[in-house]
This record gives sequence, structure tokens and C-alpha cells, in this order.
Amino acid sequence: MTASGEYLIGYAQRILTLQQEAEALLKDPAGSIPIRIGLPEDMMSPAMAEVFGIFAKEHRSIRLDVTSGLSRNLTERYRNGEFDIIIVKEPAASADHHATFPEEMAWFESSNSTTEWSDPMGLVTFPQGGLYRDEMFATLERERRRWYIAFTGSSLESVLVSVETGLGLSLLPVATTNGRRVRRYDSLGAVPPMAVSIYTWEKAGIISQLVDKMTSVLQERFQSSINI
Repeated sequence: MTASGEYLIGYAQRILTLQQEAEALLKDPAGSIPIRIGLPEDMMSPAMAEVFGIFAKEHRSIRLDVTSGLSRNLTERYRNGEFDIIIVKEPAASADHHATFPEEMAWFESSNSTTEWSDPMGLVTFPQGGLYRDEMFATLERERRRWYIAFTGSSLESVLVSVETGLGLSLLPVATTNGRRVRRYDSLGAVPPMAVSIYTWEKAGIISQLVDKMTSVLQERFQSSINI
């Protein structure tokens, strides 16, 4: 055999290997069926991640496409058919919720703060469209307090760090402040709880099984009876 022939045999062997690999991939349905999930950043807890991991291992054909974001945007995209499941925070749950739980809210300041906040009060907020942001503004308007935005953070972590360093006050879920260098600021009064709700289009089948597992995580987190 000539040198050119040996060279072509090498190419042919590689082509055959690629063909075999392609056939194997086509026969394996792993990750071929997407389930689209949207949830706020702080709802992606270790317990929720564990549920996703176990579910994915039990159902190899399923691919979990998880998106985090602001609740209003997630709700709008869900209503437009872009998600199969969402967890969102809202003033009150819509009638078609699968389950909903109350989330305790409160104002917080840095634990190192040594002076009372005077007008205008510095605020640490989420971007426009964030539920906490609107409630903050509404509360201060009711209290006839002057305010300004000292910091806007796109993530819960950035907001918490900014409050810790004393940049301003913020309205936050109480559960997210455990272990942080912040303390409650009660001068602005009590805050009504926010509803944390889970929605799904599917009432039966594989998606509903995942929704039930996600609901159990929320139920344990909020230590509340399920409202279905």
C-alpha cells in the first residue's frame, strides 16, 4: 500500500469512529426533554438544588433549564409560555397558584450603625421592577419621610453586603439575613408578609411530580401549612 493509501485509511477510521459516536448520541435520549424553571435567586437553596439533582438522575431524558430573576419578570414570562414552573414573590397569590407561603419581611440596617437615620434616608434597593423596592418607596411615602437611593444591586448578595457596610436601609426577607451583620430597624413599623407562590401549567405527569417535590422544599422552608 502506498503512503497516500495509508493516510486515507487513517481518515476513514476517524470518520467511522465519529459516525459511531454520533449514532450513540442519537440513541441516548439523555437531556432531550427540557423543563423550564424560573425562580428568585434566594429560592435556589441547597435543598432545592438537591431536589433538582435527584430528579435529573432519576429522569435522564429530562434537562432542567433554570433561570433566576426578578419575580415580576418571571411572572410575565410564565404567562407568555416561556416557563413550565415558576416560584415568585408577590403581594398576594393569583387564583391559579399551586401553593403559596407567607415570607416574613422587615427593615434592616447595618449592625454597626450607631446613629438614627435622618432625612433624606439612604436606601439599598433592587433594580426597577423589584417588589421590595416598590414597597420601600410606598412605606416611606406613607411615613412622610424623605429618601434617596444610595445603592442599587442586581443580586441579593450585593444588597446584603451594602446594608452590612452601612450604605443604607433595606427591606428584606427575614430568613435571608441569618448570619449577616445586620439588625432590624423597627422605626418604620411592621411590614406585611410577602407571598411566595409556585405555579405550573401541568397538573399531572412528570412536571407535576417535580412541582410536588419543589413545594415540599418550600413548605419545610417556611414551616407553613400548604395552601392548594
